[in-house]
Parts: sequence; C-alpha cells; structure tokens
Amino acid sequence: MTLRVACIGEAMIELSLQGEAAKVGVAGDTLNTAIYLKRCATAGLSRASEISRSAGPAGQRDPHGRALPSAQETTVAEAPSSDLQVDYVTCLGDDPFSGQIRDFIAAQGIGTDAIRTIPGKSPGLYAITTTEDGERSFTYWRSAAAARDVFQTGDGYDFSVLESYDVLYLSGISLAILPQPVRLALIDWLKDASQTLVYDSNYRPRLWEDQATAQQITRAMWARADIALPSIDDEMALFDETEAQVTARAQSLPGTGALKRGPTGPLSLGDPVAQSYPPAENVIDTTAAGDSFNGGYLAALLTGEPQAAALMAGHACAARVVQHRGAIIPE
Repeated sequence: MTLRVACIGEAMIELSLQGEAAKVGVAGDTLNTAIYLKRCATAGLSRASEISRSAGPAGQRDPHGRALPSAQETTVAEAPSSDLQVDYVTCLGDDPFSGQIRDFIAAQGIGTDAIRTIPGKSPGLYAITTTEDGERSFTYWRSAAAARDVFQTGDGYDFSVLESYDVLYLSGISLAILPQPVRLALIDWLKDASQTLVYDSNYRPRLWEDQATAQQITRAMWARADIALPSIDDEMALFDETEAQVTARAQSLPGTGALKRGPTGPLSLGDPVAQSYPPAENVIDTTAAGDSFNGGYLAALLTGEPQAAALMAGHACAARVVQHRGAIIPE
C-alpha cells in the first residue's frame, strides 16, 4: 500500500550565516519535514522500536484505523509497513531561484507535480543567525512570495490539488502566509475532507495580523487535526499559557500526536507512553529541531510503527539534526 502525503507550505532560499560568510540553501518548515519524512521512511530510520521494545500499549491503531501490534509483540522485520509518496504543494515563480528550489526538492525524492509556477513571482528568503548555545533567530523577506497564492485562482480559491492525497501536513506558517479569507475557506474545506490531517502550530508572531487571529485559526485546526504536533514554547507564546496549562490542553486534543518539549523529549498525545529520551550530545543549531522531529515521527507512524517507537524516532531524528548547521543536514 502506498500512502500519498502532501506537505503544504512555502519553500524559501535560506542564508545560514557563518561568521562573515553565508551558506545558501533551500528550506521552509513544512519542506524540512517533508525531506526528513522521506529520508527516514526510505532509510528505515523509523525503526526506533529496536530501542523501545518494552514500551507501547496494546490495541493501538494507526491514523487509518489499522490495528498495530504492541511494542512487545513487534520486531523490525514484522512491523506492518506502507510505502510513502511525499509531495510538496506550493507556488514558485519563474526566476532562477525558483528553479533552484524546484530542482532541490526533486533531488530530495519529493514529488513536484503539485508545485504551481506563477510568472513574474519569486520565492521568499530568510537568514539564520545562531548563538553559541545553538539557539537561532530569523530575518525574513517573504511579503511578495509566490507561495501566498498557492490556493488562489482568478475566480476565487481552489483546493482540488489536495483531493488525491491520503495525508495532509501543514503548519501555522502555511496558514499565516495566506490571506484570511483563504485560511477560512481552507478550514471549511478541511471539515468535510476525508484525508488524515497533520498540524503543527509553529507560531511565528510576525507572520500574523495579530495574536487573536492566530489563536482563532489554531483552535480551528486543533479541533480538526487527526495528528497534532504542537511545541510547548509555541503554544505558551500563542495562548499566553503556562507550561502546565499547555500540557493539559494538548492532552485533551482529539486524535494522536506529540507535544514537543525540546531536549526533555516529547509527551505522547492520545495513548500514554512512558519512556526517556537521550539528549543530543552537541547542540549546534536548533533551526529545524521541530520540523525534523515531525518528519521522523510521521515516518514511523505512517509506516505502521506504534506510538512509542514513533516518538523515539522523532526525537532521534531531531537530536541528530541539531548537531549540524542549517535546516537540512547532509544525508
């Protein structure tokens, strides 16, 4: 069985500042996740059940309702699996940088058929600076990026590009760059859609008109999401809540997922999981920590691993990524 996964958002030119020099790359939060999802699924890195054999309650089901064996019963060779076709859904321009982005995405094994070209448009750009302890800050130039028009047509909005997929993955950034009428229309469309919806709020205040709008959209998405992947820091900032309040609210969300808590390791949403997570040995750059966790976690979950193994896979992927500079590390 092949699951078709659409990752929706904005691919940008990335400048990673290193002293007086800058490395030019391609990245974007949902693109980062698409790449790590594809890599982990292809390389079998989702098989973290090898190190979490004693965890995971019986009776779990994957997002498509298929019964999964408990971690005690599952071996790597016996784990149920699905092939994953990962596509990226966005808009690019007809400039050289857009061509570079499209070629980069294709080289990662990500499908590009759902990428629409808008003549005269160009992609966004962002620069990363990092502190000595690996924390990062961003500067963006994206106000006229082609990705803002991903669902717009001359006559209104068109979401038909999403209809052929089994799983839809998007983030708060995917929604923040859209005009508010398009966001609301997409949420209405999602209410009636049969696809498994994966959401990460990934709150970036500067992308939203105001905090109240971001809260409104995020609440609507959490109510619809089948797989929720919030980060503790983002949710605390977005909803002005304490860590305890965010944790309680996340645990009440429908479906399954993970509350990302940085080096502490994820908290299972849905089925409870008790296991510890080894910290990264040498944190250099946390740029894509959450995005890479999402990729590793989804690679495991969507290919049939139990929740405990998926959580471990996500954490292991993120722990590896933060030991390198930039969002996309060498294979």
